[in-house]
Amino acid sequence: MSIGKTDLSTYNNSWYQPGGNIISRTCWYFINILFFMNPLNPLSGLKVFLLRLFGAKVGRGVVIKPGVNIKYPWLLSIGDHTWIGERVWIDNLAKVTIGSHCCLSQGAFILCGNHNYKKTAFDLIVKPVTLEDGAWVGAMSVVCPGVTLKTHSVLTVDSVATETLEPYSLYKGNPALKIRDRNISVQ
Repeated sequence: MSIGKTDLSTYNNSWYQPGGNIISRTCWYFINILFFMNPLNPLSGLKVFLLRLFGAKVGRGVVIKPGVNIKYPWLLSIGDHTWIGERVWIDNLAKVTIGSHCCLSQGAFILCGNHNYKKTAFDLIVKPVTLEDGAWVGAMSVVCPGVTLKTHSVLTVDSVATETLEPYSLYKGNPALKIRDRNISVQ
C-alpha cells in the first residue's frame, strides 16, 4: 500500500474551460450577485430574461425565487413550468439539464464538480447533472456530479444523491436510498 500526501501547490485546472470569455464571465458574476443571489429581487421574469441573455435555454412558466446562485448560465437548460426555490445553488461547472415540471426546493444544491482525492494534486473532476421531467429535489438536498434523477423521482429533504435515481421513486438519506415508489394521483 502506497501512502502519499496531498500537495495543493501542484493543483492545475488550466484544462477546464467553462465557456464564455472573460468579459461574459465577469458580467455574469455581477448580474448573478445583483439579480439572482440578492434576496431583495423577487422578479422571476427578469431572471429568466437575464439567463436567456447569457445563453441559458429556459422554457415557459419557469419560476426563480430570490437568493438563487447559478455558476454559468450558458451551461444550463431548464424546461417548462419548473420551480427553483430560495437559496438554490446550481454549481454547474458542467452541463445541467433540468426538465419540465421539476421542483428544486429551498437550499437544494446541484453539484457538477468534485476533486480526485486519490491524486496528489487534488485534480478537478466535472460531470453533468440531469433532472428529467417531474423530478423533485427536496429542501437542503444535494445532487452530486454525474447523477440523473429519472422522470418523477424525488430526493427527499436533506438527502444526497450519489447515483442515478429510478423513475417514480422516492429516495432518502446520505447516500440516498430508495424508500418507496412514487404514486401520483390523477385529479
